Amino acid sequence: MRLKVFALVLILAAGGFAAARRLQAEPWAQGLRPPAVAGQFYPADPATLRAALDGFLRDAEPPRVAGPVAIVVPHAGYIYSGQIAADAYRQAAAMPVDTVVILGTNHTNAAFRRVSVYDGEGYRTPLGVARVDRDLAAALVKEGGAVFDASLHAREHSVEVQVPFVQHVFPGAAIVPVVVGAPDPDSCRRFGRALAALAAGRRVLIVASSDLSHYPERRVAAAVDRRTLEAIAGMKAEALAELEVRAATAQGGGIDTHACGEGPIRVAIEAARALGALRGTVVSYANSGDTVIGDPGRVVGYGSVVFGAGEPGTDLRALEPVAADAAGALDLVDKKVLLRLVRETITRFLRTETVPLPRGGSARLLRESGAFVTLKSRGQLRGCIGRIQPAGPLIQLVGTLALDSAFRDGRFTPVGVAELKDIEIEVSVLTPLVSVPRPEDVQPGRDGVVLRLGDRSAVFLPQVATEQGWTRAELLDNLAQKAGLAAGAWRDRRATLLTFRADVFGESLLK
Repeated sequence: MRLKVFALVLILAAGGFAAARRLQAEPWAQGLRPPAVAGQFYPADPATLRAALDGFLRDAEPPRVAGPVAIVVPHAGYIYSGQIAADAYRQAAAMPVDTVVILGTNHTNAAFRRVSVYDGEGYRTPLGVARVDRDLAAALVKEGGAVFDASLHAREHSVEVQVPFVQHVFPGAAIVPVVVGAPDPDSCRRFGRALAALAAGRRVLIVASSDLSHYPERRVAAAVDRRTLEAIAGMKAEALAELEVRAATAQGGGIDTHACGEGPIRVAIEAARALGALRGTVVSYANSGDTVIGDPGRVVGYGSVVFGAGEPGTDLRALEPVAADAAGALDLVDKKVLLRLVRETITRFLRTETVPLPRGGSARLLRESGAFVTLKSRGQLRGCIGRIQPAGPLIQLVGTLALDSAFRDGRFTPVGVAELKDIEIEVSVLTPLVSVPRPEDVQPGRDGVVLRLGDRSAVFLPQVATEQGWTRAELLDNLAQKAGLAAGAWRDRRATLLTFRADVFGESLLK
């Protein structure tokens, strides 16, 4: 991942590692499970964690289903899947909920094939203790054919990462942590029906924890995950199982699984149907390659689904593809979306150890285009990094460049929290490169310029010449020197000059 190691360094430097070690070192006193992945999958500092959750929920999709009884949510690190998880939790946020049953995936013991309910007092997270509804837990073991086996919960992240969301969205609600050992149809059916019978008439929300495809490239994942989400929203557990069989026998494509939480999803579908849910709605979808730090060549898919009342059927509107608008100029709304994304990305990375998911604006922001993000502090350059050639959707590229400009411009130290109030943001959206036959064809102030000679190259944005008051010759001399060449190297017959134009806009548009 482009920034994974770098992000970890910043998190550790901020004290996240030390806080996580303190939490993980806590004993299992009084039946309280200490956090195993705080500081790795989500922030270990309480204030940082609350701020991260607030950010995701603020951006979450509005409720779409009346009377939700169950949701499907991802369980990856918050920096990758937190927004999709928040979209799911937002669907039930207005409901009175006394207990949340968290159906986790078995990542730690392949030999365990049953259903394990946590037999303890609670789960501890940086936000405090989420107490276990022990009466419901005991009843599920008795009626659902499950067992009490704390060993399945000791290192299981798929349950743990849901607990802070539960604590934040449903303060005071109890939890019942469950690990579904395997997607066995009979055991999932029995447990799901027992869960529905025990939840009937009570204020219970069921949460099935599952990521989607592992690890195709981004476009393959989007197609594969659509089929998986159609099966989930259609409450077709057997169709989901068939997809898993295909993944196990397929040659190529890089797909290890279609849904790593098939068991939890099976239980949720069974329980939701027994509780009267008639409709499955896909609320949102993304994969790790859609994030500003993801590698599009090897991704994990994330989807949020809600089961609830309404006309029988499925709602798949969230999966409808939107064609990029390659021709239209960016309007004021699009420009504001990009500027806010840059500031929010830098701010949330520093303050919450997470980043926003790039979305919003028109289809023009989905086109592929080169771009630069420039940061200034009190009028002085503070960071500037860009891509001349297109590299994915414009909105995603701008989010990535926000982090690069703030933290990876080697000319400057990384931007700090205290500087945020002084940072001024400018975005440049580029036209395609055009080769120019003569230096005289370069027009300072209008054209951005790329100089290439041998293995050396450099670029100036169009506004640089205007800001510096350079003539054409001065522009090209400085460009040559930036490339590590002698002034005048642009006159060499082997040199290549390319120009582009840019739509340049800054935060004055937000005022």
